[in-house]
Amino acid sequence: MPVARTFRKNGFTFRQFFVAHDKCGMKVSTDGIILGAGAPLPVDGRALDIGSGSGLISLMLAQRLHAQGRSPVIDAIELEAAAVEQSRENIAESPWPGSITVHHADILHWCAGEQVRYSVIVSNPPFYTPGPECRDTARQTARYTHTLTHEALLLRAKQLITADGLFCVILPAEAGPGFMHLAETSGWHLRQQLKIAEYEQKAPHRFLLTFSPSAAETVQQTLVIRAPSGSYSDDYQAMTGEFYLPKPRE
Repeated sequence: MPVARTFRKNGFTFRQFFVAHDKCGMKVSTDGIILGAGAPLPVDGRALDIGSGSGLISLMLAQRLHAQGRSPVIDAIELEAAAVEQSRENIAESPWPGSITVHHADILHWCAGEQVRYSVIVSNPPFYTPGPECRDTARQTARYTHTLTHEALLLRAKQLITADGLFCVILPAEAGPGFMHLAETSGWHLRQQLKIAEYEQKAPHRFLLTFSPSAAETVQQTLVIRAPSGSYSDDYQAMTGEFYLPKPRE
């Protein structure tokens, strides 16, 4: 059965939580939902969300981990003060307020603690090179790499991940090859490449990429978001169905 999005004013209603996003530079999007639903789960329950925005991805990871009967410990790092405030409100009103800690910090200078490393790190990173300034400075920070370059992100994630941990990002298809090259030269190994297309006949427009400091076989997959009818595809529903509200019966 197709699923549908249900909106409230200035936010997005999911099955188990609501995400307000009017104070955030980046709104709830399909990119964030795919990352939250498709990222690997940490074996030890400990995850790091870099550039956490509204808290969407952290909340999705928490829901998935709690559904397995596990107790997540998720650190969410966000630079923009307004997004930090809003994400803390979203998490406080969710079923898992004790599972996620939001830190108002620059990931390049934030310290997790001398012994703390994460088995999963996720990020929906900035992807545009600096260009014309946006009217919305928060959106500019979220979208442009002048505040967090891909080189710096890869280096920082390498410092914070466990030896066999997984680092997962979602990027526009045109940014994917450059990011993969940077990752390889930085000592990362590509473990999964999920190419995402809106329709089967369309070229992929997003890559969901998973890297690790340890080498293993690379899994190549494709996800088509919509069926020819325009409704969500079976594969997309299988990935995200536990989050979207069901479509009302007509």
